[in-house]
Amino acid sequence: MTMEPVSPAAMRSALSQFASGVTVVTGSDEQGPVGFACQSFASVSLDPPLILFCVDHRGRSWPRIRASGIFTVNVLTEEQADLCARFGSRDGRKFYGLDCETSKWSTPSLLGVLMRVHAEVSEVHRAGDHDVVIGRVLELETVARKAPMIFFRGKFGIDPRADLLSA
Repeated sequence: MTMEPVSPAAMRSALSQFASGVTVVTGSDEQGPVGFACQSFASVSLDPPLILFCVDHRGRSWPRIRASGIFTVNVLTEEQADLCARFGSRDGRKFYGLDCETSKWSTPSLLGVLMRVHAEVSEVHRAGDHDVVIGRVLELETVARKAPMIFFRGKFGIDPRADLLSA
């Protein structure tokens, strides 16, 4: 049996059926604060406490965070589309005019997020065009109790009136 390779477009279309939360991964180095929007985030282990995220290894932000060894995962609320757009952009001025705090780990902590995970890079595994990053959790912070930002079918949020059977 001959199998056709799965195209990036087919992969994106099919996997858009899986709803995911949205985060912003932040870090800091001698050049200043850095960060990027990230949907591929998950818990790995409770003991020891480990999390993971996946990131395009060709990006500009990830190499700086990797070199510093410490990062914060900021889990966005449904009201933070502005932060998602800001950190999902290729514009290098992501922190320009942005109010945020600095954690005791010297990483940027975004305001009003659902929660923050402060972690150190434990392992990095190359997988295609991405790196799978395993982080050892250093601290957890619950910040707000609001609805999460959800990414589904290429859009933010899930419209309960939409016909979920059509695609």
